[in-house]
Amino acid sequence: MPSSPAPWADTRMYRFDQGALAVLLIGGFVFGAVWMIPLCAVVFAIGPVFGPANGPFLRIFHSVVRPRLPAPVLEDSRPPRFAALLAVVILVVASVFVVLGAPGLGWILALVVAVASAVSATAGICVGCELYAILERRRSG
Repeated sequence: MPSSPAPWADTRMYRFDQGALAVLLIGGFVFGAVWMIPLCAVVFAIGPVFGPANGPFLRIFHSVVRPRLPAPVLEDSRPPRFAALLAVVILVVASVFVVLGAPGLGWILALVVAVASAVSATAGICVGCELYAILERRRSG
């Protein structure tokens, strides 16, 4: 972990966001709604780009879910924000494949994001966060 002070955030917030992303992408795949890929890319880009307070599902978490939960568990927000940004980049590439007439490739990438998001939301294993930690170790040492 870097020596600079970390912005702290409730870990459950990111798991809620990742769960929503997984449900939307898997639902889009099941119902053949290929437009769900670019929609998720845009909607989920709001949090990493403009800050967690602005993401639609993060707002739902803060206003509806968090008040009903016990005290938050705080963690460094940089790894999950990196993971969210990585997911958005992959979804943008998937969207490009869809636009170029290769929806199969788009769905493969989108489903990789959906599975990683589902694992993170349910088991707390964040692939993007682990990648962030690896990159930080390489940068530091």
